[in-house]
Amino acid sequence: MISKTLKNTIFALTVAITAASCAKQLDLTPTNDLTPDKTYATAAGYKSVLAKIYGGLASGGNQGPAGQPDISGGLDEGSQIAFIRPFFNCEELPTDEAVVAWNDQTIQDYHNLSFTSADPFLKGVYARPMYNITLANEYLRFSTDEAVASHGITGAEATNIKSSRAEVRFLRAFNYWLMMDLFGNSTFITEADVVGGPLPTQIKRADLFNYVVGELKAIDADLAPVKTIEYGRVDQGAAWALLARVYLNSAVYTGTPHYDSAIIFAAKVIGGGYSLQPGYPKLFMADNDKQKNEFIFAVPIDGLRTQGYGNTTFMAHAASGAEAASDYGVSGGGWSGYRATSGLVNLFTDKSGATDKRALFTTSKYGTGASQLVINDITNFDQGPHVIKYVNKRSDGGAISDPTGYFADIDFPVFRLAEMYLIYAEATLRGGTGGSTATALNYLNLIRARAYGGTATGQLTASDLNLQLILDERGRELYWEGHRRTDLVRYGLLTTGTYLWPWKGGVASGTAVDIKYNLFPIPASVLASNPNLTQNPGYTN
Repeated sequence: MISKTLKNTIFALTVAITAASCAKQLDLTPTNDLTPDKTYATAAGYKSVLAKIYGGLASGGNQGPAGQPDISGGLDEGSQIAFIRPFFNCEELPTDEAVVAWNDQTIQDYHNLSFTSADPFLKGVYARPMYNITLANEYLRFSTDEAVASHGITGAEATNIKSSRAEVRFLRAFNYWLMMDLFGNSTFITEADVVGGPLPTQIKRADLFNYVVGELKAIDADLAPVKTIEYGRVDQGAAWALLARVYLNSAVYTGTPHYDSAIIFAAKVIGGGYSLQPGYPKLFMADNDKQKNEFIFAVPIDGLRTQGYGNTTFMAHAASGAEAASDYGVSGGGWSGYRATSGLVNLFTDKSGATDKRALFTTSKYGTGASQLVINDITNFDQGPHVIKYVNKRSDGGAISDPTGYFADIDFPVFRLAEMYLIYAEATLRGGTGGSTATALNYLNLIRARAYGGTATGQLTASDLNLQLILDERGRELYWEGHRRTDLVRYGLLTTGTYLWPWKGGVASGTAVDIKYNLFPIPASVLASNPNLTQNPGYTN
């Protein structure tokens, strides 16, 4: 059985909840007898836990390690305790790329850039990565050579478990990257933090940067070579891609830029044999697993096996209204929730999608003309441009897996080749050595050649190259994929008055906000659970 001390620790680390809920949850005991000794007694047991660690990115499940009880503390499994949906809310809603019509608790505070440490949604945002890290730590603790041998597991099975440790270390580093990017400082636990030990300490953002980079480099030789592992699992390419992303943002994370390193690792990915796949919209359809030559790492979503409201099912439903749900390939009616602002749509010269195929917007069901870009009332879903990017239909016309048509099959792309092209180009223009402006231009034109259907219409020349172009191109290529907030912070535009978009700061024409909103506050209930943690500057506990 699991000690109450460990349950208290995991609870504090993974879920921030109210005191009343906390008291109830800590009285729970496991509902089955899957203690670690039994869970890790066979190779099949290890494989099931590995699948659960990966599954922490696909579903809203919150069953604790080795049979512990549900530790969600009353957080909603779809909107608050999943990975994809809360990540989308953090990366897209504070920006020009998304607004939400729902007046659900504090969700509109995201776009208004007015969130506080009491925000109920942020409890889940903090919870999910720390929960995933807890699962990873347990797996690493029980998958050492000695632990595996103690269960009599030998041969190929023992070798596979040993190899999987590098994947789990990557997934832990990825979740720590989330904490570093969203919250700055983070609760810090590794497999060395044992049952019954003291409450964990807080790691500073710059130190966490060093930890993430160190882990990703340390596992390089142990990860599968690029494009040799089954789809949906991580290999060297995923580690290089995360390193490229982390190094691009290092000036934000540490105060010291590392553009040379961003170029090195983006180039390693680019040289790994990936290729842009024809037909941009196909990257976000129900059979987008066929685009794996472009996907470096994607979270597989299946309408039967990963049903939930916090993955790409949310992306398709929330963007559609009831009368347009069939356009998005979902049944049961749209949720009439999310759309974009004119700031995103105006990145496209032709907003119709006739020339640049990435302009996946629709107004046919909600009104026509330029007025459709104007949002006078955030809560009115009919106002504002509607995004039809995630569509639960197969490009080959085949049937989706969920016969009801409700739950999506759309995989979520975490890293894809186009991002690496853009990282290479930006790091080069920011002065990173080892990059070539001619090569950067070529990479941008490869992206745009696909976007413009192979025509020369969208091709750039050397005189077009500047950092604003890169930011705009990232917006056109990567919108609604979880990049925009991080991009605007890196460019110094998220909180300042230099760039305004509709309803930034809760004002129709947009306004500057406090610089503290470049980071999310650490939830107050997390701070109350662990006195070793301190709040981010500008926020109250």
